[in-house]
Amino acid sequence: METTNATSRRKFMGAMMLGATASTLSAFSNPALAGMADFSHSIMNDAEAWMKTIKGNHRVVYDGSYPHKGFPIIWNWAYYLSNNEMGSPDNDVTAMTVLRHDAIPIALHDDLWKKYPLGEMFHVKKADGTVYDRNPYYEPQEGDFPLPMIQGIKDMIGRGAMFCVCNLALNVYSSFAAQAAGKDPGEVYEEWKAAVLPGIQIVPSGVWALGRAQEEGCGYIFAGNIV
Repeated sequence: METTNATSRRKFMGAMMLGATASTLSAFSNPALAGMADFSHSIMNDAEAWMKTIKGNHRVVYDGSYPHKGFPIIWNWAYYLSNNEMGSPDNDVTAMTVLRHDAIPIALHDDLWKKYPLGEMFHVKKADGTVYDRNPYYEPQEGDFPLPMIQGIKDMIGRGAMFCVCNLALNVYSSFAAQAAGKDPGEVYEEWKAAVLPGIQIVPSGVWALGRAQEEGCGYIFAGNIV
């Protein structure tokens, strides 16, 4: 049986995905959300400037809403591989992956995965079915990806790929984590925000980033998976 916290979290995120209607507004009354941090205009300004760094003739944005066994990162790598094979160098290519909804732990440091633990919370599992206690996709180890040549986020950023994480989801999920741990939501949010890995941009929301990227000429590809 699901816990009350898990049920409330799913109702809330369902409301976010479907839009706030009369039948879903009750999700916003969950006490876990009362301490959510206020919107940061500095994050907005940084994100706007970051979007302007999209470059090249070949541009795509991946909608990573679920961990999906690392495919939001794998397909980013595959886009560079395919364009290189067709004669386009990395500096003529931009692949952006937007980590939102249940994919936000992919943007976070190993220490946070161990502390909360994020592998269990977001159902990120190894091939043997056990949950990860570390981020397997930023600096992958042997066996984390299905093929050994696939590069992780850190290496792909070095090639010019772009990765961002949804601030709204960081705020929501850290609030639920704070409630479960009996901690202050604002403090836990700051902890999660500080755990965002180098090179990954915090954006106001994932859907905002997807919209802005398309305005900058990126084609949209869904890279999530609800299973």
